Parts: sequence; C-alpha cells; structure tokens
Amino acid sequence: MSESSLWSLLLVTAVAAAAPIISRMVPGRPPQVLFLIVGGVVIGPHVLGFADSSEIQLVAGLGLGFLFLLAGYELEPGLRRERAGRQALIAWVISAVAAVVIVGGLEYLGFVRAFVPVSIALTTTALGTLLPILREQHMLAGALGRFVFAAGAVGELFPILATSLFLGAYRTWWEALIIASIGGLAFVLVWLTRLISGTRVAAIITENRHATSQSTLRITIVLLVGLLLITERFGVEAALGAFFAGMVLRSTSTGSGREFDDKLDAVGYGFFIPVFFVSSGMALDVLSIVENPGRLLVFFLLLVVVRGLPALLVYRRNLAVRERVQMMLLTATTLPLLVALSAIGLESGVMLPENAAALVGAGVLSVAVFPLIAIRLQRPATALHPRQ
Repeated sequence: MSESSLWSLLLVTAVAAAAPIISRMVPGRPPQVLFLIVGGVVIGPHVLGFADSSEIQLVAGLGLGFLFLLAGYELEPGLRRERAGRQALIAWVISAVAAVVIVGGLEYLGFVRAFVPVSIALTTTALGTLLPILREQHMLAGALGRFVFAAGAVGELFPILATSLFLGAYRTWWEALIIASIGGLAFVLVWLTRLISGTRVAAIITENRHATSQSTLRITIVLLVGLLLITERFGVEAALGAFFAGMVLRSTSTGSGREFDDKLDAVGYGFFIPVFFVSSGMALDVLSIVENPGRLLVFFLLLVVVRGLPALLVYRRNLAVRERVQMMLLTATTLPLLVALSAIGLESGVMLPENAAALVGAGVLSVAVFPLIAIRLQRPATALHPRQ
C-alpha cells in the first residue's frame, strides 16, 4: 500500500471516528451517516483535496458489501408470507410503475437519458443505511418497525435483482443464468452447513468462536469476499452476492445469537461501512451540483413521489396517519444503490454527468433529511409512554 493510500485511509478513519461524537453534540442528534458523508465531501478532491476515493476503493467496496450483507442477515425468510411482506411488495410494484411512467416522460423531454438506471434508482430503499439509525432510536419494535423492515427489504432486494438483470448480466442467456446460480450457491451453502452440523468440524468452529481464531467471523468474511468475487467476475452487481451472503448467514445461524450479531456489527459498522459512506462523500461532485441545483431538487422530490407516496395508500388500514408519513419518509431514504447505478450509467455513457451527481446528491440529502424528520415524528409517541 502506497503512502498516499495510507494517508487517505488515515483521514477517512479520522472522519469515521469523529462522526458519532459530532452527531451526539449537535442538537437533535442527526444521523451520523450525514457527518460521514459531509466529512468525505470536505476532505475529498472537490473541496480540500486532502484525500482521493480511488486510494481506498477496495476497503470502500468491502464496506458496501458489508452494508448489504447485514441487510440480508436481518431479513427473516418468513417475512414475505406475512401481511407486511405482501404490502411491501405491492407498494414497490406501484413505485416501479410510477418510475417507468415519470422517467419515461422526463426522457421524452430530454431531462434524462439513462431511462433504466434512473427508473430503478427511484424504487430503492436503503435498508442497510436505515437499520443502525432506527435501531438507535428503538423504532424497529412494534408494527411500524415490522412494516418498515419489510418495505426496506423489498426496496433493496428487488432493485438489486433489476440492476443485475437489466444492467449487468443481460447480454446472453448464460450470463443471466449466473444470477440464479448465485442464489443456488447460497442454498448449497445452507445445505452444507446443516450437513456438517453435529460433526467434529462443527464442534471445532463452535469452540473457537470466542477464541483468537474467531472461526465463525472468519468464515463469514470468506463467504462475503467469495460471493463478491463471483459477482464481480461475471458482471453481476456485487450487492446481490453480499445480500445473498447475509441470507445464508441468517439461515445457518445455530444459536450464537446476539454475540455473533455484535461481532458483525463491530466489523461492519466499526470499520468497513463508515469507510464506504466517507468514500461516497469524497466522490460526490459538489461543483456539478452547485452548477445544477435544480436537478438535485427534482430527483429529491421524485424519491418522495415515486418511492414514498405509495406508503400513504398501501398502509392506510394498518397504520395511523403519523406512522404512514414516517413510512413515506423512511422508504424514500436511499443512497448505496444510487451510487452504484450512477457509476453504471456513467461507465456505459448513457447517463449525463450532471444527472449522476444530482442523483447521488439527492440520495445524500434523503439520508440527511428523511430519517431525521421520521425520528422527530416518533418522539411525541415516546413521550406519552415513557416506560415502554
């Protein structure tokens, strides 16, 4: 690793260490993700120029992988059969139809060139980003938490699949088959884990999960990196492999319980994931946004209209008005997939650079604004029931 890479990594980790402290000191306690991104903007090439995101690309990529791995790990397999899962799917389909119609109109007007990436982007929800925020505010418990989690899971998984099908492995039939193979590999790993259950190997892994060898955590890293390598090698979005890796971990969990969850959180949220968010801020083209602020505002409003508004309709029989407004804001919160989709659009030459910057900027703004408002709406209910 070069000296410049170490310097960039040092600055990034310094921002990551300072972000939660600053978040607690600021009135209202905005999500620390906001300060990670803003810190990245400040030290990045478009402001102070102290660090370059290309120097930490590998670590940031693993951070993105951990973000989706933890989202997949939190996903309960039976959730799709519950009412929350079914309604989440209905809301996402409405968003997808609205995205196709609205983005199609914008393309006709010449405002958008990259029809597919922008359409997919407007249907996404950043479940991985929301989880630590909602967990800190104790908003995952109860009916609202269940609906938010289901909507977030659908809003993350289906756009990943759509990205892989329409923007990745779509050139030949065998490339498309790779997507199904990744899912099959996940189930094979689940089967192998159950096969060795009760054997000497399983006993050794269990015995060493608290020792210096940390066997379960090391196997998790191997699983994540292996699936990321497979997806990158065959041109499928890396997020798909990471999400499946998380689902495998959930399916093969053998009662290690909260201890293993804490280890994943420590590795992911303690190092890799903050590096991804700071890197996202470093790569944000602030000058382009300043020159075209109207585009950022358009995409920001479209996130609410396309992804958020369906929640007001779909959950009208299950949630109070205040909770539906919270659902609208939380489901419209997105960022990681916007970064990936913007990069795909730029690499293929179909997305206007100013639109790529505005789309990512709208995602950053959604992370900064929407969860904060949703949290503020939650506080009156907490005040009424202080002991719950």
